Amino acid sequence: MAKVKKKLTSAQKRAKKAAKAERKKKYQWVFVNGKQVRIKRPPIVDGIPVDQFIEENADSFWLYQNELWELMPEEDSIFEPAPATEFETKED
Repeated sequence: MAKVKKKLTSAQKRAKKAAKAERKKKYQWVFVNGKQVRIKRPPIVDGIPVDQFIEENADSFWLYQNELWELMPEEDSIFEPAPATEFETKED
């Protein structure tokens, strides 16, 4: 004779549904070598990837503290000559 399956209680159903929703938030399905695998989702802030958020919102002092030199904005050097103005180029 076949085993009789017990039905889940409403509390068990809620717990199972909450666990499934949590897994969906943490992981995503992708294909690797023709097989479907679950990998962690990349972190996001306000709906955009973390790297893009930092590029848009970080000031140069924060970038300096966290040693993100590649994202630092380039500024004019003190030692380079300033571009000529209208008055200097204009001859009377």
